[in-house]
Amino acid sequence: MPRFSSKRRVNHSASEMFDLVADVERYPEFVPLCSALRVRQRMAKPDGTEVLVADMTVSFKLVRESFTSRVTLDRANLKILVEYLQGPFSNLENRWTFEPKDEGSCDVGFFLSYEFRSRMLAMLMGSMFDAAFARFSTAFEKRADAIYGRPKLAST
Repeated sequence: MPRFSSKRRVNHSASEMFDLVADVERYPEFVPLCSALRVRQRMAKPDGTEVLVADMTVSFKLVRESFTSRVTLDRANLKILVEYLQGPFSNLENRWTFEPKDEGSCDVGFFLSYEFRSRMLAMLMGSMFDAAFARFSTAFEKRADAIYGRPKLAST
């Protein structure tokens, strides 16, 4: 099963990065391959987490696939878990972590594992998915710079 993980220091706060990743409705504006995203349901849980059920459509050339996920937003622990519910995958799991480092920076952890149901779809989209996921961290960092401003470099 293909897996991708990265941990990256960004010059934005953990809270800012959590908010950026949690704002799933904006993904079509900047996330590679994401052509549409619709939140079907939003629920606040007694434990303080928020759970979304969302449909995401990914497109690449002539291939267009949609899938449904449950997204658990755990603001208190600065974690986001995405669990696959329905679509072209047999398995999909995505985890985000946001670890504060100092006032203006954090480590963003990203983990993804997936497997397509169809061998044909895996052959068509597999390598393209791998390349896109490798660019996810950069896409979110660029989005943070656009939303929150580019971090100032320390003067020497």
